[in-house]
Amino acid sequence: MTATARFDLKLDASDKDIFLRAATLVGTSMAGFVRAAAKEKALALLDEQSRVTLSQRDFAAFSAAINNAFAPNPALKGALAAAKRVKRV
Repeated sequence: MTATARFDLKLDASDKDIFLRAATLVGTSMAGFVRAAAKEKALALLDEQSRVTLSQRDFAAFSAAINNAFAPNPALKGALAAAKRVKRV
């Protein structure tokens, strides 16, 4: 890995010892262990936060809204007709 950015972190001695012992168990450096653990946790958090969870009632309302045909009102019909008449270059 080629490092392109730097991140400094101050640790309690006991935390450093825990990270060093864990890194030794998996056969990597302490920096590599902390980097991998932080990345794994960050990706899991980002994945979790990018999802929307709906109740059954809300999901039913959402599904009905996207599945029911939309009927354009007269103003929208006029706007669509006007857009078709516009000459595109």
